[in-house]
Amino acid sequence: MYDPTNVKRSLFCECTNFSFVSGDTVSLEFDWQGPPPHSGQFFMIKPRRTGVFLGRPVSAALWEPRGGPTSRKAARERFERRYVSARRKSVDKRRIFERRMDFDRRFSSGGYLTFLITRRGRGSRDISELRPGEEAELSGPLGNYWPIETLPEHYPKARGISSVALVSGGVGIAPLLALAQELGNRPFDFYAGFKTGSYGIEKTNARAFILASEDGSQGVKGSILDFFNPSGYHTVFTCGPRPMMKLVSDACIAYGVNCYVSLETHMGCGVGACLGCMVRTVHGNQRCCTDGPIFNAREVVFEEKDL
Repeated sequence: MYDPTNVKRSLFCECTNFSFVSGDTVSLEFDWQGPPPHSGQFFMIKPRRTGVFLGRPVSAALWEPRGGPTSRKAARERFERRYVSARRKSVDKRRIFERRMDFDRRFSSGGYLTFLITRRGRGSRDISELRPGEEAELSGPLGNYWPIETLPEHYPKARGISSVALVSGGVGIAPLLALAQELGNRPFDFYAGFKTGSYGIEKTNARAFILASEDGSQGVKGSILDFFNPSGYHTVFTCGPRPMMKLVSDACIAYGVNCYVSLETHMGCGVGACLGCMVRTVHGNQRCCTDGPIFNAREVVFEEKDL
């Protein structure tokens, strides 16, 4: 799945938007001038103002090219807000013209990356405290991506197979939101479970939403596993807590359904050099950052702690 046009870059990027999502989870948007990511890939993020030495791996939840109509309007609004004081105070019209030309140049490439960040430690805390106008170093896109090229254009209804299913738990919804965007017109169902609230699943074009929360604040009360049955699906993509992904994987294997999981581990470099993110598979230990983070569920050896 190597894509020569999808080459990692490290850039200092401006945070352009911030919002609270639910509890200790926030949504951050960055102006990204590098290559567009595929759904399932991640970035190493390190704020300029941080006390940690290494960046933290975060999956992209949304990619919006600068050429889209929504992106164009938002970008122009950002430009106007940024230079409104210059227009009022400056009499140098050439300088303002050059700034507009710079905007048009930047608009012609790149786009906007959105991430969901949950506070877990010092690194993720520093990222979650970023606000518009501040900068962070983004390195990516990294890792492999969801193998949607394996999906058929038309599902064989004669076998009772209807579509694909996306199954998420908590902030694991991020790479699946990106996948939902990339699936386009292919039919899919979205199962999302949370402790409380929801993380933006309403914005996808899923054929059916199945939303569950442990406290009953959103959707139905309970675990998403109480409502998910892989029977009838062609492929299942899942991301979330490992115990949840193991149960989803076991159910898919039992029904003979293809299943792919997005794994999360502690990473040092994100490019396979430090060997600190090893994952046990039937083929031996593999690096989550370069061989993954997407794995075929049949190849992953889940640990006892994942039960």
